[in-house]
Amino acid sequence: MPPKFDPTAVIEVFVRATGGEVGAASSLAPKLGPLGLSPKKIGEDIAKETAKEWKGLRVTCKLTVQNRIAKVTVVPSASALVIKALKEPARDRKKVKNVKHSGNITMDDVIEVARIMRNRSNARELKGTIKEILGTAVSVGCTVDGEDPKDIQEQIDDGDIECPDE
Repeated sequence: MPPKFDPTAVIEVFVRATGGEVGAASSLAPKLGPLGLSPKKIGEDIAKETAKEWKGLRVTCKLTVQNRIAKVTVVPSASALVIKALKEPARDRKKVKNVKHSGNITMDDVIEVARIMRNRSNARELKGTIKEILGTAVSVGCTVDGEDPKDIQEQIDDGDIECPDE
C-alpha cells in the first residue's frame, strides 16, 4: 500500500486545458487520482475559472493542492496572450479548424504582454523579452503596427525603436 500523503503539504500540478470547456476526466485522472481528488469536479473548476477571459484558447492551469482542496490559477503562455491581444471573437474549436490569426496588434500590446511574461522569460532585459514576444507574433501570424514583427525586431537591434527599461 502506498504511503499516506501529508495533509499540510502543498502540491502543484500543471494541466493544459481549453478555456471555458470541461476537459476529459480521463486525461486528468492520472494526475489527480493519486492526490485523492475528483477529476470531474476539478475539470468543472478549471472550466469555470477559464470561461471568462480565456474562452476557446489553450492555456496552462496551475492546480495548487493542499489538504485535498485544489485552487486553480491560469498561467498564460505568450501565444495565448498575443491571441488575446488580437481581440478576435470566440470560436467553437470543434467547428472551426486551422484558424489564421492575421490580425494586427499595437506595440503597446506587445510591451504589455512582455511585462506579463517577464518573470518567465530567459532574457536579461525587457528589450529581449519584447523581442521574444515579437517572435511569438511571427509564429501566430499577426502583424505589429501594420509591419512584419521581424522588421520591428531589426529596428530594435538597430536602435530605431526605443524599448522601456521595465
